[in-house]
Amino acid sequence: MTVSTPTQTFVFVPGAWLGGWSWHPVARQLAERGYPTLALSMPGLTYDGSPTGLRLADAVNHVVSEIESRDLTDVVLVCHSWGGYPATGAAHQLVGRVTKVIYFAAVVPEQGTPMIDENEQYAAVIRQAIAATSDGTVPVNLDVVQSVLMPGDPAPLQNLVSELLLPQPGGYMTDSLDVPPVTKIGLDAAYVQCMDDIALARPGAEFAARLGVEPAVIPGNHMTLLTDPALVADTLIKALESHQ
Repeated sequence: MTVSTPTQTFVFVPGAWLGGWSWHPVARQLAERGYPTLALSMPGLTYDGSPTGLRLADAVNHVVSEIESRDLTDVVLVCHSWGGYPATGAAHQLVGRVTKVIYFAAVVPEQGTPMIDENEQYAAVIRQAIAATSDGTVPVNLDVVQSVLMPGDPAPLQNLVSELLLPQPGGYMTDSLDVPPVTKIGLDAAYVQCMDDIALARPGAEFAARLGVEPAVIPGNHMTLLTDPALVADTLIKALESHQ
């Protein structure tokens, strides 16, 4: 019996404050099933660079560069939360390399609308943070992890995640994309919604509607990629195999 080797490469884009590490548990699950994986960290969200002055275009260009420099094709671009912005922008530049974009508990950007304008309450917090920090970043504290990102999860895990988060470059939140949703240019897309997610700026079903797809709904909160990576990996494979 011949076992086929997957040809698709999963490339992961993390959400705000997160690095590629946030996708590592899911990437491991997929790698064990034979899929090549690449988990990216955006500029300014590692300890080897400054977040000062970064714009959304820097994150988009980083995703494009990492995929092109490795000459990757048949890419499944998977994004989480704010990561929908750089993933969407990059997908438009990588037609021919990216075959599908999967939005996992992610924002599907509207053309010309920055992250800061998706939710009035979030906008006030983000603007206040940018004005108050010397480098124009948006920090996040343990309380947000406990009450918004990971409510109900074990305290040690909440504490660990909080310690790993880095301030988000403000330009990532205030810049918009001048491109339509990826489905408007013929790219295949899917949306995964977490049932108990209260962190997104809008309901996941609204973001899925921007793509013209029905969301796949799974149990868990905004950070289910860390708490149930096997479920997330299964869901991504199912999304990959389905065409809407």
